[in-house]
Amino acid sequence: MNGFAPLPAADAPAASAIDLYATPSPGFDAKLHETVVTLLKAASTGPVTQANSLGAEDMVITHLINTHKLPIGIFVLDTGALHAPTLTLLDQLTAQQAEHPHAPLTVYRPDHEAVVQFVAREGQDAMYRSIELRKACCGIRKMAPLGRALAGKRAWVTGLRREQSGARADVPLVDRSEQESKGLLKYNPLAEWTWGDVWHYIASRNVPYNPLHDQFYPSIGCAPCTRAITLGEDFRAGRWWWEDEAAKECGLHVKNPEGVAA
Repeated sequence: MNGFAPLPAADAPAASAIDLYATPSPGFDAKLHETVVTLLKAASTGPVTQANSLGAEDMVITHLINTHKLPIGIFVLDTGALHAPTLTLLDQLTAQQAEHPHAPLTVYRPDHEAVVQFVAREGQDAMYRSIELRKACCGIRKMAPLGRALAGKRAWVTGLRREQSGARADVPLVDRSEQESKGLLKYNPLAEWTWGDVWHYIASRNVPYNPLHDQFYPSIGCAPCTRAITLGEDFRAGRWWWEDEAAKECGLHVKNPEGVAA
């Protein structure tokens, strides 16, 4: 387990994520201050961008960027396989950021021909057949666009939290593991936040969020690879649920033994 209470069952009576989770930890105010300081450091690093997955954590970070008028651009990876509610939220975010020129939004999409060829060769459900095929799909739909999003940047900002999974338990506020190899710093300003902290911020600041969170999707990715979780399951149990627990990353935040992102 990841140190937080299990989420309610997916077949439980309907309730909003705010009603269920918006309880801050005792040190929330100090955490919020630390988060703002971390974002200020990120903004001073140089060309920097925020990776917004359209999940709760990233919407919080975008709200903080806008609140403090920080010169941190924002990007979204539209993989071509996102849920309809996620795409609706992307439309809302696009309209919102048009009013915040300090933080322009850029949407990156996979190479259309590469997607067509992969699907024609391996089929629509290739990701279920092997980890290798699933990672190949992630490579086309996520990793290649990510490379374009980070080109020329000195730093990027993510919504990683230590509570999300065992693989993320040691997430630092500032990750320097890619600095030597790629010239990139990774800032994780919510590293110490709890799920309750995230939803307390959303509730108290009226931050827009993905309605899939109300349907017991704590972690949201592509539609074929994300499901709701049930009572007692871990936070990321709904991502690539047919795979071994150790394989449950797409590559965006995975490092090899030398500490370089895979």
